[in-house]
Amino acid sequence: MQPTDILKSFFSHSDTHADGWGLAIFTSNSVNLEKEPVKATDSSYLKYRLNSLNNVSNMFAHIRKATRGDVTYNNCHPFVMCDCEGRMWTLMHNGTIFNCPRLEPYVQEQQGMTDSERILCYIIDKINAASVIKQRGLSVEERFKLLDEIVCEVSAHNKLNLIIYDGEIFYIHTNYKNSLYVHQEMNKAIFATVPVDNRVWLPVTFTTLLAYRNGHHILTGTCHGNEYIDNPEDMQYMYLDYLEN
Repeated sequence: MQPTDILKSFFSHSDTHADGWGLAIFTSNSVNLEKEPVKATDSSYLKYRLNSLNNVSNMFAHIRKATRGDVTYNNCHPFVMCDCEGRMWTLMHNGTIFNCPRLEPYVQEQQGMTDSERILCYIIDKINAASVIKQRGLSVEERFKLLDEIVCEVSAHNKLNLIIYDGEIFYIHTNYKNSLYVHQEMNKAIFATVPVDNRVWLPVTFTTLLAYRNGHHILTGTCHGNEYIDNPEDMQYMYLDYLEN
């Protein structure tokens, strides 16, 4: 199946995730970001764009179901930020941050209103701080270790399905059962929240950060055990948070 066919199947799920779509197309350390705050199947631009993506090897695709933040361009995923070493970081988040005080300072810094963007702001701050201390850019292993620590911290009591790319490494994490799958081929790994075709899709390793490079799994993080289970009290907390804002 060609990338265009996979993407068309994926974007067809936008009836239940109708609050925006996004694409991030990667070439080396550059990111071409395209997104709209409209339902994917209603976008005439996206229908045109999908026909030109069969030669793309590394990309993100996202459809948004808003839990925090209005339906605007700045709240659509993916999010992109650059660290102090010039490395471009791209993040998609499927989930909700119900309670994480360490992310709250970034409300004043972010461009949009989503908790997802705040996760990326926090990651970039931690990467920059570590780079300053070491007086150099971080190695693959050092970046992975730092993200592993962040995931262990932020995943507690929060729904944290993440796919992140730093221009070299893909970071994958889920702590919500049956919500992230992988299809693995020789030099290719495709991740999706639901299987998008009739090939073999397996659940992603649970409550553990993974790193992939060139389609191969290369690093495994801490099994933190912070499974998120749906909780009506969390939704009530989120509703009250909206009222306060």
